[in-house]
Amino acid sequence: MPNRQTSAIPNFLYGTAWKEDRTPALTELALRMGFRGIDTANQRRHYSEAGVGQGLAAAYRAGIVVRTDLFLQTKFTYRPGQDHRLPYDPAARLSVQVAQSMASSLEHLGTDHIDSYVLHGPASNYDWTDADREVWEAMAKERDAGHTRLLGISNVSLHYLEQMAAAHASTPAFVQNRCYARLGWDRDVRRFCREREIVYQGFSLLTANPEVLHHPLVIGLAARAGTTTAQVVFGFARAVGMLPLTGTTNAEHMKQDLASADLTISPDAVQAIESLAG
Repeated sequence: MPNRQTSAIPNFLYGTAWKEDRTPALTELALRMGFRGIDTANQRRHYSEAGVGQGLAAAYRAGIVVRTDLFLQTKFTYRPGQDHRLPYDPAARLSVQVAQSMASSLEHLGTDHIDSYVLHGPASNYDWTDADREVWEAMAKERDAGHTRLLGISNVSLHYLEQMAAAHASTPAFVQNRCYARLGWDRDVRRFCREREIVYQGFSLLTANPEVLHHPLVIGLAARAGTTTAQVVFGFARAVGMLPLTGTTNAEHMKQDLASADLTISPDAVQAIESLAG
């Protein structure tokens, strides 16, 4: 199967972390508001993947969407990132854990395939390791078996991605990182992705950057455009090639966030926002 099919990737993802028993209702609400990309993980510590599946089922029953309308993304999480509610046998080989986690995800989400399967951070938190190689190869087998269309990796540094490339590992379709303005909006990783046609997914664009939302530049841009400062941040993210995520629980904010796709930010303004943190 091809490594990426970018035509089916939506322009916004709805993130489902930290929503606990509200997950089913918020997933359904996000779909009602117009989101067609859903991001989750088989990591009960921070996500209720089964709750996402319940929200999807409710949306299907209500006729809001059908499965083919959706881009579903979930993740494999190593043991240290989990709590006691594991989706695999911790004594099994990593490759077996990947297969077990995938089978659990498909059951949770009520589907025979997902659209993107993401390695939820490196085993070492820094270097590409033999554990990552084993897991990445197992994830590729899941793709080849038709259980996922695309592969991604999250919470990684430029150093890690360069090591991964030097090891001749297959190129991910996605890199998903928390994106801090004060660290240059992850500029070096974004450049790496752009050069290799990897889609950069930016999360915590609002919660990681409260100072940006209150910056006079961004407030002024929002006032002139008749938008919110959050919409300016999401418009900027798209302008520099990011696929943004939002995890808002507010219906009005969901509509506003989606409407940011229609916002055009001038090149000068984009450069100014890029330069807020140097």
